[in-house]
Amino acid sequence: MDTNNFVHLHVHSEYSLLDGACKIKDLVSKALHFKMPALALTDHGNMYGAIEFYEAAQSAGIKPIIGYEAYVAQGGRLDKESKNGKETLSHITLLAENYEGYRNLLKLSTSAYLEGFYYKPRIDKELLKSHSAGIICLSGCMASEINRHLSFDRHDDAMNLAIEYLELFGENHFYLEIQNNKIPLQEKLVSAAFKIGKTLNIPLVATNDVHYMNIDDAVAHDALLCINTGKRVSDRQRLRFDTNEFYFKNYQEMHALFKEIPHALENTLHIAERCDVKMDFGKLHLPKFTPPEGISNKAYLRKLCEEGVIRKYGAILPHISERLDHELKVIEKTGFVEYFLIVWDFIHYANTLNIPATGRGSGAGSIVAYVLNITNIDPIENDLLFERFLNAERISMPDLDIDFCAEGREEIIRYVREKYGGDSNVAQIITFGTMKAKAVIRDVGRVLDIPLSEVDKIAKLIPNTLNITLEEALEQEPALKAICQAEKQFKELFDISKKLEGLCRHASVHAAGIVISDEPLTEYVPLAKKGDAVTTQYYDEILVDKIGLLKADFLGVRKLTVIKRLFN
Repeated sequence: MDTNNFVHLHVHSEYSLLDGACKIKDLVSKALHFKMPALALTDHGNMYGAIEFYEAAQSAGIKPIIGYEAYVAQGGRLDKESKNGKETLSHITLLAENYEGYRNLLKLSTSAYLEGFYYKPRIDKELLKSHSAGIICLSGCMASEINRHLSFDRHDDAMNLAIEYLELFGENHFYLEIQNNKIPLQEKLVSAAFKIGKTLNIPLVATNDVHYMNIDDAVAHDALLCINTGKRVSDRQRLRFDTNEFYFKNYQEMHALFKEIPHALENTLHIAERCDVKMDFGKLHLPKFTPPEGISNKAYLRKLCEEGVIRKYGAILPHISERLDHELKVIEKTGFVEYFLIVWDFIHYANTLNIPATGRGSGAGSIVAYVLNITNIDPIENDLLFERFLNAERISMPDLDIDFCAEGREEIIRYVREKYGGDSNVAQIITFGTMKAKAVIRDVGRVLDIPLSEVDKIAKLIPNTLNITLEEALEQEPALKAICQAEKQFKELFDISKKLEGLCRHASVHAAGIVISDEPLTEYVPLAKKGDAVTTQYYDEILVDKIGLLKADFLGVRKLTVIKRLFN
């Protein structure tokens, strides 16, 4: 182990929404540049980016340490009352030491949303006690409960709390986290933590609470906080960071800050060595389909298909039989027999209730989908390729998008939930809105106090090209470039906007995506809640391609409702 090195164990990405200004690819790239052997991700209250981060770090040859910075309720997570409508939450840093720890983080993060949400997703010590196995706990930043006690010289309270966490997580699984972002109070906190650590034999670990990539990104990050809180940069009373030291520092910079406590840096390496979560992305987790008694799923699918062929074509003709046999062999080889039966089942249920439903996309190339009434296009008559939908040489989860009558969509979702295990096994999928070119100009313009008319004029000069970047817009539109160069405030507007462009702005519910699992979803993914909808914390590509869950798009289409009414 190279002791002249350091690992960042407290890091916020863009998934700390409107607070973290780091993209995962940039974090990994910087860690690689600094020759750091590992890197942690600890976003505020969620695990949105965990698998994306895991994949990116693994690909770069850096060990990923999956974690999250939890909000701990001072009372219990179920207590939803507080003075002035808000309560004081404390922060704590949790890292998965192994796969058991990762699964416990999934459960903690889920419970924080589904049970403890009150302004923020909250856990409590009861939950920590139930799900502490395989987790390394760092005491947290300046907003931790221990540091709040120390800030007010309540040293006995801080000592007792450290003892409580030590007993909760066990020896070598609890560390006193120290930080030096050149905030005067931190010197006092580090000194007090050193004394507690020495008294109780609890090791110290140094972190930097990374929120942005480089020191000169602090101004853009400050604007991001203003977007988050609805404030302006000129407002005196607002959330702001005290210094510009919350960036991704290298070993030399961290050593300069902690040269009197070098073991606090070395402990980052010891923790990194211990943390080793191995993901298995090769398994499918399809829900169980129960066929009629006395027949296997494989035989039942063939039976349904043969009945459908006779319905569609009048007889099982040789070329139809050959195509059907080929597709069924591929479906069996790839392990997707149950997938087709499950999709057939909810389409069949929709048909029995006279709810119009039809599949679209590459699934239209499947005769199996056609004769099961999943799609309405004859792939043989229209010379469509099955291999574009499912290929035995390139196995990936089939992706059938289903359009339902808008009025009947919720009934189909209710049916699927009821049949496959309720909210624990069925959830909607999260999606993220990003700060695109025009939107980020408007957001940043507001927080910089630039008159709306001026910002609007600039935003309208950005070409209406899909996914255009600000850099591309400046190249394509001379008038925009001239404005940017003409006045200092407009240059600042573009400089900040370019740094924030593309970051996640908000999370919402996917318009159509539903995910169904064979076990409670928290065995594989963390859950969240958006309004009344229970959602996954991972987005759809991760759920399908990495975790191996069944995802279906249930899109409510008003035109199908109109057609239904016309025929009725």
